[in-house]
Amino acid sequence: MNNTLFLTIFSLSGFNETINHRVYIFFLALLCYCVILLVNISLILIIIFDQNLHEPMYIFLCNLCINGLYGTAGFYPKFLYDLLSSSHVISYAGCLLQVFVIYSYASIDFSILVLMAYDRYVAICRPLEYHSVMTKHRVAVLVFFSWLVPLSCEVTLIVLTSTLELCGSHIEKLYCANWSVVKLACTSTITNNIVGFIVIFFYLGHDVFIVCTYVQLVKSSLKSTEGRKKFMQTCVPHLLCLFNVSAALLFDLMYSRYGSKSVSQSLKNFMAIQFLTIPPVINPIVYGLKLTKVRNRIISLCVKKKQVKVSS
Repeated sequence: MNNTLFLTIFSLSGFNETINHRVYIFFLALLCYCVILLVNISLILIIIFDQNLHEPMYIFLCNLCINGLYGTAGFYPKFLYDLLSSSHVISYAGCLLQVFVIYSYASIDFSILVLMAYDRYVAICRPLEYHSVMTKHRVAVLVFFSWLVPLSCEVTLIVLTSTLELCGSHIEKLYCANWSVVKLACTSTITNNIVGFIVIFFYLGHDVFIVCTYVQLVKSSLKSTEGRKKFMQTCVPHLLCLFNVSAALLFDLMYSRYGSKSVSQSLKNFMAIQFLTIPPVINPIVYGLKLTKVRNRIISLCVKKKQVKVSS
């Protein structure tokens, strides 16, 4: 009985630091999740129903918001439940599912940010070729692979992790992470390490691509006032999103492997959930305010609402 429990259930010790502030954290997390749902669903609906926003940049932004909803759905419901529960456990299958959702969300985020960088590069550096390069068919193919490749990478990692024999059930986080499970293995994890680092470097390559793209964008935008205006409107928010996601994920991935035990659990918890809290809230708000067409659409909807209230 004990051996079966040992092999099928994990305990999440990251919640030990939340005992004294559990109620406050619950309401704060609930508020955050409600805001995430509100701003992302609102932006998705605005883009879907406004024909003027059926352009590559807004299609990529819509997918970024959909991905935000997908990733946070793998974290917040369980997190909120655990905050009100006296036992913080998760089943083996549930743990692998959570790993898959959370880390495929992060990978898809990088893929979509690459597409957005490429779109801005073509729009600013090759404006005359934009419509011939960013056709509907090409955009559909790019979006398809921006989801397919990360999901495939994560399936590979999950399959490798599921084959390991585990000698422990104690995870020092608020949620399941792939490396946290791999560290519990009794058998060799060389294959997991190699494949894991290949995936990490593959997505670090996404960062390098985006940085190189923006070097070209800066050079091109400095040549004209219109170019500088486009860069400030669409590229600055993109860079802010990229920096935040990259910093949070790099800390989480590197600390889980090489981090010192002297770092407080509270700090580890904060850094572990940052990429699940800040980007899903900030991305729709920043893009909604900075992208002119989206901002104008939001303003027009608010004006119409006020006019309806006044007339009634």
